Amino acid sequence: MCIDWQVPVEMSDGAVLRADIYRPVEQGRYPVILSHGVYAKGLPFNGPIYRMQWNKLVEKDPSVLEGSTNKYQAWEVTDPERWVPHGYAIVRVDSRGAGWSPGYLDPRSVQEFSDVCDSVEWAGLQPWSTGKVGIMGISYYAVMGWAAAARRPPHLAALIAWEGFNDQYRDALYHGGILSEFTRRWQPTQINPIQYGHGERAPLNPNTGQSVAGPVTLSEEELERNRADYYGAIKQHPLDDQWHRERRTDVSRITVPLLSAANWGGQGIHPRGNFKGYVEASSEHKWLEAHGDTHWTHFYSAYGRDLQRRFFDHFLKGLDNDWDLTPRVQLNIRHPDERFVWRGENEWPLARTRWTRFHLHPDLSLREEPPTRETDMVYEALGDGLLFTLPARSENLEVTGPMAATLYIKSSTPDADLFLVVRLFDPDGEEVTFEGSTDPNTPIANGWLRASHRALDPERSRPWQPYHPHDRVEPLEPGGIYELKVEIVPSCVVVPPGFRLGLSVRGKDYEYGGKLDEYGETFYYATRGTGGMTHDDPDNRPREVFDNEVTLLVGPKHASHLLVPVIPS
Repeated sequence: MCIDWQVPVEMSDGAVLRADIYRPVEQGRYPVILSHGVYAKGLPFNGPIYRMQWNKLVEKDPSVLEGSTNKYQAWEVTDPERWVPHGYAIVRVDSRGAGWSPGYLDPRSVQEFSDVCDSVEWAGLQPWSTGKVGIMGISYYAVMGWAAAARRPPHLAALIAWEGFNDQYRDALYHGGILSEFTRRWQPTQINPIQYGHGERAPLNPNTGQSVAGPVTLSEEELERNRADYYGAIKQHPLDDQWHRERRTDVSRITVPLLSAANWGGQGIHPRGNFKGYVEASSEHKWLEAHGDTHWTHFYSAYGRDLQRRFFDHFLKGLDNDWDLTPRVQLNIRHPDERFVWRGENEWPLARTRWTRFHLHPDLSLREEPPTRETDMVYEALGDGLLFTLPARSENLEVTGPMAATLYIKSSTPDADLFLVVRLFDPDGEEVTFEGSTDPNTPIANGWLRASHRALDPERSRPWQPYHPHDRVEPLEPGGIYELKVEIVPSCVVVPPGFRLGLSVRGKDYEYGGKLDEYGETFYYATRGTGGMTHDDPDNRPREVFDNEVTLLVGPKHASHLLVPVIPS
């Protein structure tokens, strides 16, 4: 490869960011795969910060060690050794204030979204570029891709958004109006250590011997002045106000060819955005893929690389490789024991879905028929709540798609937080969990709602996906009865004979009760099933309000139920 380190990339306001460029030695013009983000382009994947994830990747898919030295592997971006020999140029840009790019570090800001469009245009005009630029990367880089595609820089020709959100408020920051604490862990763990100006205190790029965080070393006070307190800013905006709207991507403006890849196990951060992005994008050429396993496994696996290459070969190189015959929806159907079966579909949600109401019964069962009598079921919000289960069946039950619940409640205080958890139990009653994107023990699906945010947008709501504007707080009258419609993030599982599907209704985060392995005990985002996406900030959840008593009403008059997408065999 021909590698150019720390190439200056000028932004429209005159700021200069830095990029690393990997391209074929042969003179010519090549399509570009671009990433633009905060994780320091020179930080090795198998080095400080991400070594545990790297080891997990190799354990899950040893094929990553074949066909590449992995010298240039970096977190959540593609491996140049996989693409440059195939006739692509790889451009990695450090975001303003991160890595080698000076400036004020303000993650996922309007400025950063403008910058990624400038990077696309810069890459499209280089003498070694064909003018066709594709954006690809996981998570943060997918968020940047969604934002760029909606802003339509002329040289952006295709987008692969791999496990990335586009509605920050609903997808990641406030689940059902409840503050997620993930960002509080994320910024000091992954962002601050590679901020521009860490200089000699930062890790080294093993390929250059340079600091991954710039050539200058600033004091801690200077570094703090040069970055936003992202979690602090989020806490200042508990409603979906202008601050959030400026950072939300209008995916309906996306018209470039799109491949949106979702992870069933990323419940608290990404899959909602991937499914929404696919459904609402205006692209004529768009595809949806869904898989399991960790947040990074299939982006780097042979399965994922093949999918990515065929898509980009078709839309960036113009190759006639039959990609247009690929099913528009590609699902890896999830079974217990981490078994996945690939299946092609035509649409999302699936047209043949049998939307089924499973009613909550006083005996803690879920049944298609509603209860015959009214019953009040009381639980302590900060306890384990109530667990309702379907009877075991003699045949498979496939659940694939978005879910929702309608619950009638009373609260002893002026508010209540609902945490709904769809779970699976084996014939012995032991819970079955799955490898999630950031936690090894994740349940099937999650849904959240703060009762004071119960207002609905009737135009945007669907029976399987209620849409809450989150633009106002409507306190509860203690003891009053309220109907709450709760969105549950799309998921997939095949329930085998003898197994039971369950729904937990509670007032706090899910916690896996089984034995943890070493990874589950030591990974910095593993939190017994939530992957670091906990909801217990004392300012957002004061005990005097949310350590309350909640009454769930079930019966013919108050038909509390779970709406499930049952797929006929």
